[in-house]
Amino acid sequence: MAIAILRRLAGAAPAPAFPAIGAGMRAAADDLFLDGRLIRADSIRHARILLVAGPVREADQDDIRRLHDQMLHPRATLWWKSNPVPDFAEPATCDEDDPVAAIEAIHRALIEGARDSEPDILPNEPPNPWRGKGDYGQGGEGMMGGTPYGRPMAMTDDDLRDGLALDAYTAPFGPFLPMLPPGLKLSVTLQGDVIQTAKLLRPPSAQAEAYDGTVTALRALGRFLPILGLEAHAVRCLEAARSLSAGKPIELAKIRQFLFWSGALAAIPSGIGMVEDTDVRMRVERWLAALDESPTGGLDGSATMSPLKPARLVDLLRGREWSEAILIVNSFDTDTLISLAPVEAEDAETEGRAREDGIRMDHEGHGTHAHGATGT
Repeated sequence: MAIAILRRLAGAAPAPAFPAIGAGMRAAADDLFLDGRLIRADSIRHARILLVAGPVREADQDDIRRLHDQMLHPRATLWWKSNPVPDFAEPATCDEDDPVAAIEAIHRALIEGARDSEPDILPNEPPNPWRGKGDYGQGGEGMMGGTPYGRPMAMTDDDLRDGLALDAYTAPFGPFLPMLPPGLKLSVTLQGDVIQTAKLLRPPSAQAEAYDGTVTALRALGRFLPILGLEAHAVRCLEAARSLSAGKPIELAKIRQFLFWSGALAAIPSGIGMVEDTDVRMRVERWLAALDESPTGGLDGSATMSPLKPARLVDLLRGREWSEAILIVNSFDTDTLISLAPVEAEDAETEGRAREDGIRMDHEGHGTHAHGATGT
């Protein structure tokens, strides 16, 4: 009796969902998680529901499978305006504009035991054989090298900044890492928290968001501010963007004042992410300036910058600390970021070799899994 009561209470709590966002659904997903009946899980390990929002590229399907298998039980997947990828048995789908009721129903059924937890899709085995191989049984030569549990062991290399010999670790990040734009996947070599090299594996998924002035600026701020630890201000911006989109009046001056006094600009290092004489701080200042305009004014296509062929995202990230790199990536709108992120032939080969070797190390905000996928 007591267990049944606890299950009902747990089932009535807000549903923790992790969004894997595909093409054209970023704004809708942002608005969805303003609903108090949901919790946006920053890690798949903290979610009960994997919410796949929008079309998933074929290249991202393996990532979805690995992401799914890293959820703790009980778990379920809801395909929101998305076609389920193969291997998901009896997938639940929702084509409604508001899927909250469907998410709530699935969550309640999971907690109360009325719905079975989804089984693993991938085989529970290392992505490549390594046990007992090599001089010390880790799959490499001597005491270094090898890929135990699917992760390559860090190898000593000279630091980019001062030449000190530090361990360098290479791993892919994305395409559903919450702190990166949806779809963006990078192969990054880190020494400590400094990026030594970066290669683009996949560009961001196209979002086709209209440049509608103040709403565009508010959405950009709503995605950028959590990186600075200003989640409450981010929510205020996203709520204002949703209200303006619905034609409701908003006190923009008050929001701008809150953001000015938050210290957000002072927290952004000067001179990082410089493209065409603008750095990250200047781009954020543009968003703030747009809050002084009417809802139909402010930012437009020219203000967000036209395609920038001379610049490459990976070059902007090289030599930056991880925290700075995340600020740089999120200071661009999706279209501009796509123009900065052409997939070079050598980068495509890098991902191809990882696929052939069976090394699955995608980072999605959670811990290592037996399948060899590691958390982003």
